[in-house]
Amino acid sequence: MKPQNLLFLFSDQHSKRALGCYGHPLVKTPHLDALAARGTRFSNAYTNSPICVPARAALATGRYVFETGYWDNGKAYEGSVPSWHHRLTALDQTTTSIGKLHFRSVQDPTGFSDSQIPMNVVGGVGDLLGCLRDGSAVLTKYRGYLQEAGAGDSTYIQYDRDITELTVRWLEEIAGQSQEKPWVLFASLVCPHPPIIAPQAFYDLYPLDDIDWPRQHDVSNRPDHPAINAIRRFLGIPDSLPEEMVRRTMAAYFGLCSYLDDNVGKILKALDQSGLSDNTRILYSSDHGEANGDRGIWGKSNMYEETVGVPMILAGEGVPVGHVVETPVSHVDCFSTITDCVGLDRLDEDDCLRGRSLFELARGAEPDRVAFSEFHAAGSRTGIFMLRQGDYKYVHYVDADYPDTLFDLSSDPDESRNLAEDSAYREVKMAFEKHLSELCDPMFVNEQARGDQLARIAAAGGREAVLNGGSFGYTPAPGETPVYS
Repeated sequence: MKPQNLLFLFSDQHSKRALGCYGHPLVKTPHLDALAARGTRFSNAYTNSPICVPARAALATGRYVFETGYWDNGKAYEGSVPSWHHRLTALDQTTTSIGKLHFRSVQDPTGFSDSQIPMNVVGGVGDLLGCLRDGSAVLTKYRGYLQEAGAGDSTYIQYDRDITELTVRWLEEIAGQSQEKPWVLFASLVCPHPPIIAPQAFYDLYPLDDIDWPRQHDVSNRPDHPAINAIRRFLGIPDSLPEEMVRRTMAAYFGLCSYLDDNVGKILKALDQSGLSDNTRILYSSDHGEANGDRGIWGKSNMYEETVGVPMILAGEGVPVGHVVETPVSHVDCFSTITDCVGLDRLDEDDCLRGRSLFELARGAEPDRVAFSEFHAAGSRTGIFMLRQGDYKYVHYVDADYPDTLFDLSSDPDESRNLAEDSAYREVKMAFEKHLSELCDPMFVNEQARGDQLARIAAAGGREAVLNGGSFGYTPAPGETPVYS
């Protein structure tokens, strides 16, 4: 494959279920849909952890969370584990990031040759409430998100405007420069992450009466599982919400998805106008999804498809056009994809990487592979491990009081029928258990994560100090002060 530039477009909290090209009947994402139409869409793409900081560390390093120890939103990537940006920069290839990173600090050697307006974790320590997994931590921010949801403006909307403008300018400038080696531009937008406030024009695209009710939202039909009940308690959301609030929040989230798409369109137009499109491949994904009311949840931190599933779209020379790949993929595949795109040889040290180039997978390689995700943060007292292969998805909970789940996504895409204790699926479950045990020791990993988190709680002054410190609503945009509650 001919080495080319890579434009890597990334977003935050964009569920794969909230795009037209992934089958949503209402959400308008024309630019991403067009990108998928001229490239390959991966229908079963997953985050390696359904929470921001661990997901982004896995994306950077090509390694699973249990291999690196970036467990939660209070322990961010700081450059100690080699990343794809380290690899490229060491070879004098232009490797630029614009926008959200959610790493530890701008002072850390995280590998980019240039980082413009980066967003990193607050104070280098992030959200320590994520370390409290005994059920005592309760967030208040999601109640605030629901109350304020609707049309308007926010610092995140402006931040994405700035990211888009800088990305367009970067493309215009590099088009006039002579480049001996392919470059990688990582343009990382922050929407549709909360606050759930959409620009008026995009909010108006979604009349409330047109919006379908969330999956299994009502108390009478939502799943009764201790892990799901725990995440609802952690998010501090009442069991019942006014119908108008639910529909308004969903409309605002969809509006943010369309606003994101509009910014993607501006960037792709600039790429075309710069004359770089014939020598540049494009990759789009998001760090994790969003429940958006499904199962009575708003936010992330669970293993249902709307949250752990992400969009993954690849386009450009050598990529099958109008193609859909069902092979499970995840963010750890991006490391090999990027080095493959720019023409770097595989090194001996890459044998420890978990991923495979999406270019190879787009052409049909390894159809029976397994995608893997894990969760070790507040909202769950136990480690959670997800494996997806073929039609089935298996979720293992280390705590014996948390029953495992097994879903046949081909016949049950809404994940409403748990087959884990069905004797007809015993062999399927056993095969997943075997694969997980070969991958890691879940009990050991769970103990390792909890030990590290308890140590950080102690270093911060103990459990009460962390609780009294509160939580900020969202990571502030550059120049913004975090607001604690």
